Order: sequence, then C-alpha cells, then structure tokens
Amino acid sequence: MVNFKEDERLNTLNHSCAHMMAQAVKHLYPNAKFWVGPVIDTGFYYDMDLGDKVINEEDIIAIEKEMKKIAKDGKRIVREEISKKEALERFKDDPYKLDLIERMDEEDTVISCYTQGDFTDLCRGPHVDTVKECKHFKLIKFSGAYFKGDANNKMLQRIYGVCFPSEEELQAHLQELEDAKSRDHRKIGKDLNLFMTHDLIGKGLPVYLPNGYIIWEELENYIKGKERKLGYSHVLTPPLGNVELYKTSGHWDHYQENMFPKMEVDGEEFVLRPMNCPHHMMIYANSIHSYRDLPIRIGEIARDCRYEASGALKGIERVRSFCQNDAHLFVTLEQIESEFKNVVDLILEVYKELHITNYHFELSLRDPKDTVKYFQDDVMWDNAENTLRKVLDDIGIPYVEKIGEAAFYGPKLDVQVKPAVGGEYTLSTCQLDFCLPMKFNLTYVDKDGAKKTPVVLHRAVFGSIDRFIAYYLEETKGVLPTWLSPIQVNILPVNNEYHLDYAKEIESLLREQDIRVSLDNRDEKMGYRMRESVMKKIPFTLILGQKEVDDGLISYRRYGSEETLSILKDGFITLLKEEIRQKK
Repeated sequence: MVNFKEDERLNTLNHSCAHMMAQAVKHLYPNAKFWVGPVIDTGFYYDMDLGDKVINEEDIIAIEKEMKKIAKDGKRIVREEISKKEALERFKDDPYKLDLIERMDEEDTVISCYTQGDFTDLCRGPHVDTVKECKHFKLIKFSGAYFKGDANNKMLQRIYGVCFPSEEELQAHLQELEDAKSRDHRKIGKDLNLFMTHDLIGKGLPVYLPNGYIIWEELENYIKGKERKLGYSHVLTPPLGNVELYKTSGHWDHYQENMFPKMEVDGEEFVLRPMNCPHHMMIYANSIHSYRDLPIRIGEIARDCRYEASGALKGIERVRSFCQNDAHLFVTLEQIESEFKNVVDLILEVYKELHITNYHFELSLRDPKDTVKYFQDDVMWDNAENTLRKVLDDIGIPYVEKIGEAAFYGPKLDVQVKPAVGGEYTLSTCQLDFCLPMKFNLTYVDKDGAKKTPVVLHRAVFGSIDRFIAYYLEETKGVLPTWLSPIQVNILPVNNEYHLDYAKEIESLLREQDIRVSLDNRDEKMGYRMRESVMKKIPFTLILGQKEVDDGLISYRRYGSEETLSILKDGFITLLKEEIRQKK
C-alpha cells in the first residue's frame, strides 16, 4: 500500500486536492470554516466546522460532484506571501485560522496563502499548478473529530480522501482498499464467529468464542509441542504480582506508563503484570543450580495486561489483555550463541511451516543518549550488544540495526512482518539480557565451585497468540488450513428422509478420528446450505446422497473448488488426516 506522506509527488497532489475539497464544501455550505487539512499516510483529510450540519453519504456524493466541476474548470493555484499582520486582518472572521496565525512566533513571519478561483486558504505548500491535476480523486470516509483532538472542544466534521495522477492508479488503489476491507481480521472474526468485544466487558478485552478458541488452542498446542521437543519446561504463573517484584526487575521505573494502576489488598500493593520475566526469574531463584543444569528453558502461554490508549486498540491485534507465547532461557556465556541460534531456527521453522514469507530481521539497540528509558550500565550494554551482533554475524542472518528500539534491560532481535493490511510490526522476538539476572541475584555453581550469574534469553515465537491470529486471518482472508480451521468438515445430506442416517454415521466416524465436523440437516435447499458452507470457509463440504449411501462413498468439495470428488470412507479419512499432519 502506498504511503502518501512519504511520496513527494503524491504528498503535493493530495494536499492540493484537500484544498479543492474545501473549496467544494464552501460552495455547498457557505458558512463553513476550516481547521487543518494535512496529508497523512493514507491520503488526506480536512477538519471543518459546518455548524449543526453532520456529514452523511448523500453529502459526500454532492461534494464529489462539486469537486469534479472545480477540477474541470481548471483554475490555476496561485501562491501569495503576506505578513502575520495582514493574515490576521484577512482571516479576522475565522477563529480557526486566527488560532493558527496567532501561534506563529514572529510578528514579521511571512505567511503563505494559496488561491484557486474563489477560494483562498492558509498553507505552507507546495501545490500543483492547477486544480485540473486533482481530477482523479475519491472521498473515502468521514467522521467526527474534536477541535485540536480535545474532547472538551467542539466536534468538527472530518472528510478523508485520496488523489492520484491517473485514473488507473486511483482505481488500483481503491481495489487495494476493498481487498484490505475483506482482509480486516475484525470483519473476518465477526463473519466466522471467532471473537467478540463489548464495552460492558471493557475496551481492548476480547472474548474468544468457541470457533476462535479452537484456533487459539491449536496454535498453543502446536508451539508447545515444538518447545517440548527442544527441552522446554512449561509453567503456569499468576497474571498479577506484588509491586515490589516490578521494582526489583526495574519495570516499575522503566515501564510504569504502560502498566495498569496498582491496587492495594490486605496491606500489599499489586499490579496486573505487563510481562512474565519477573515471575520466571523467581522460578529460577527457587532452586540451587549447577552449570550442568544449564541451559534451563522455561516456557509459558501467559496472560498479560498492558495499558493501551483507547484510540490505539484494534480488534485482537492491539489489546489490553493478551497471551504471550513466552519463554526464558537461562544460559552460560558459552551457551549464548548455540541457544540463540536454536531460537532463530525455531522461528524460521515455524514461519516455513505456516507459509510466512514477508519478513525481515532487525537488531534493536539502545540509544546511549536516552538516560531515562534504559538501565544505566555502559559496560553491560556494550557487552550485550556486541555479543548479539557477533552471534547474528556468525550464524549468517541478514539484519538492520535500529537505535533506540531495545528493551530497557537489553538488545533484541525483532522479526518484522509486513501484513496484508496496514504497516509492518513485530511478530517474533529474542532478547539478550545480562541485567535482570543481576537484579534478582540469580546464580549457578560453575565447574570450579564459584557462583556465577546466568544470562537470560527472552523469546516469543508467535509474539502474542492474539496478534498472531489477527495476522494470520488477514494473510489468509480467513481461509485457514485444515488443521487450524474451527470446522474442518461440513456434512450436507441431500434429503433428510433418505440420507440423514448415513450422514450421522459419517459424522460419528469423523468425530472418532478427532475431526472437527458439523452436520447441516436444516430443511433448506442444497444450494443454500452449500453457499453457507462456502461463506464459513470450511475446508471440506460433504454431499451425501443415494449413490453415497448405496456404495459407502463420500463425495466432497474443497473450499474454493466447484469440483465434486468421490472416495471411499477410509480413503477420505486418510486424505484428511494426512493433510492435517502436513499442515498444508
């Protein structure tokens, strides 16, 4: 998806189109006043005061029609420079423009205006030469917006739009937007009955419905199975902790703004945990360890809570309560490279099996100038960053370095994915930590009998299961592989009177094989039931009629195909189980 703000050509064109939209609005609503109309990543918008008028779909159609007239007229866009004093006089009847002008520092500030025909507006520019260049546009959506983003101020009307140099580019972009809508995990989640949210439960607190929890549980079982084969031990820890725990770890000083407020119970202060490492540090500290015990790999699908601004919440991608696929590896200095490589190998193995291809690696380092965010120990940081850099170079992983993106306690490797919808974000991570083991006084007895401090690798392959599900739904448009589908087989008897008993026999047979199956024996036409099965994106739909009853067959259609294939019952089960095993 194009970024309008970063593309100089599109930036100029869209800013000019925002002015053309404002001109059209002024023609239709002569008393309209305008606040700001910036170019954003996704196009442009303009905030406007239309009195008591609230924009609707019919208004958008009328505004677009007027914009087309303006573009066809083709007036030149002319720049004019005036002083602050002249600007205050020219816009004396417009409180929104006066607010902008009065906040400019110097009395002799040169202010630029742009005029096209009968419309003049303040603007730094630049703009295109004529409004005719803005003719390939589309108004995308509209909403309310508080003046200056302050809920105590007046609600303005905001209209969003896009503009391109050609009709072909515009139509291609609009098609991308339609594709993005169909991929939005919130829409897919609603269509497939996967999860819900409700303000009465709380913003950012998703509830997984039966279909969604099947996906969640399959992913949990999948990753835990891989971890067990690699020697991980899984634990269960509480989703809150004593405030002193987070003061010891340093999260209270470095991460408190992302945590929920503390609560007092029986003289103790508790907080909902934002991450799991302090609990896992205490698990390690619960026993005496020898160098022979290391590496110790502790894993958990752990419930965490972080404060996110309500405006940042998005479905199950960005929430206030989520489950991390978390693990902490306690290692010696000599084991860092091999254990780190094993983590990277696990990430790559999972990505290959789940067909994740659009990703890259980032080495996230501290910003030495930031003395607030990061734990202050230059020697520790230099050691940790150089160690991680050497490990990545030795195992041959291409990466880019990102200053200021490290965790407060150490550098990390982030795997950035480019999802089908929206900008890239971190999916998997592995962090190198010399800090927390020291803070918790963790030790092991080395070969020479001396006590030494272990190093900890923090890692999450899925990141959070919630975000991973959101990502995967959007990548697949909700067409999940058979092993992950909530319903794997849907059975449609052609005629309930003659074929229902056989359909129930097949249903029982599949359930005995741990196949997730549904039986649709509603008194509806076959075509209707088939369409619904397709809408639910069920991998296999069985059509059972008289031929199937007589010959002991199963006739099926795969999702996305109109071809009906027939096979013996045992053959179908073998096919199905093999497809599930291979995670095709």
